[in-house]
Amino acid sequence: MTGRRRPTLPRPFPGVISAAAAGAVLLSGCGVLPGVSGGSREPVTVMTWAPDRSEDINAVKMAGVPAMAQTYARWVNDTGGIDGRELRVVVCDEADTPIGAERCAREAVEKEVAAVVGSYSRHGQSFMPALEAGGVPYIGGYGASTEEFSSYLSYPVNGGQPALLAGHGQQLARSCERVSLVRPDSIGGDGMPPLLNNGLMAAGRPASTDILAPLDATSYDGQAAQALERSEGGCVTAVLGGRTETFFDSFRRLEPDGGQVRISSVLGSVNQPLIDRTGGRDSPFDGAYVTGWYPDARNARWKEMREVIGKYAFGDNRIDADDTAVQTTWIAYTALRAVVRAIGDEDITSGRVVAALNGGVEVETGGLTPTLRWRFEDLVGTLSYPRIVNTKVTFQVVRGGRLTAQKKGFVDVSDALTDAPRG
Repeated sequence: MTGRRRPTLPRPFPGVISAAAAGAVLLSGCGVLPGVSGGSREPVTVMTWAPDRSEDINAVKMAGVPAMAQTYARWVNDTGGIDGRELRVVVCDEADTPIGAERCAREAVEKEVAAVVGSYSRHGQSFMPALEAGGVPYIGGYGASTEEFSSYLSYPVNGGQPALLAGHGQQLARSCERVSLVRPDSIGGDGMPPLLNNGLMAAGRPASTDILAPLDATSYDGQAAQALERSEGGCVTAVLGGRTETFFDSFRRLEPDGGQVRISSVLGSVNQPLIDRTGGRDSPFDGAYVTGWYPDARNARWKEMREVIGKYAFGDNRIDADDTAVQTTWIAYTALRAVVRAIGDEDITSGRVVAALNGGVEVETGGLTPTLRWRFEDLVGTLSYPRIVNTKVTFQVVRGGRLTAQKKGFVDVSDALTDAPRG
């Protein structure tokens, strides 16, 4: 991996699908905010983008992301704003295309937003250069593009798919003597085995068996048979984004009755909405190991977010509190709130936001992540992922149709993220 650009990883599994108004601006009134006596300070304007409406049936849909941003703003503005500042959210539908992503980024620059916050896009090569040219920071994107972990104006709140894969190797090493990895036959997929193997081999397990699969297949019988044979009764993990469900459909058909093979994946390829949709308690994913970024969705640390959704989303069915993209948006806006408070009385501009973030503003997320901070010394600083500051993951397992904690607390995967291969 050293000496070459880290390949783009495949897209995570889409979240709740619904329509959202592209380009809409959320305002809660001018002059005086609820709970604030006298005039308010200058408002804070940010943008949140995500793919929403597209004619391409294969496009990712993430309508819950801008809906969560708007809900967060309604809550903040109804309770006095951010230290008396109204939060205004501009939303943009990037349509899961490079052109759409660049268009949203250019709009963010033209509107002079203070930051792009809590967004989702796979097209970092298109949107990040436009943001860099305009000096607009990117706070807490989902982690679906390589540039989120390399651009000097990106401030991620999780470790993206690299951290998930490195952690997954550690999770599987606890109980799997052999592991078959089914991953995309693509440049992006080529970066997966080294990360998974770092976690496995650090615990004395052999490297995984690498099984390549096309992302446009409607059946994976061949790959399923190969994974079943070469796992030798161990574990089979599939990281195929939206095609992960299709693979495990093939796998379950081939697995003999009473089979002892454990299945597994990472969040984005398997998540709670997928488990619910495939039968809940009767889901074929029951018993599966899953590595995530945050505590499981029923953890008490999500209580405030759930209460805000219940009161301020007004029944908006685009928002699923179990969706990792929605959760990431909540955490990203928590970071924005900390930054605005740190800036104090000055107007909130993109330049001041960047200065505050680089200067060491600390973000407490109520235990949903470790304390976040983006000083130079806080960065992992590896060649492939220089902007990662959160190297913690969670180990989960599907029990009774719910993702639940397999191990309490976070697991640090910083060693497995280093560029040096383990042997």
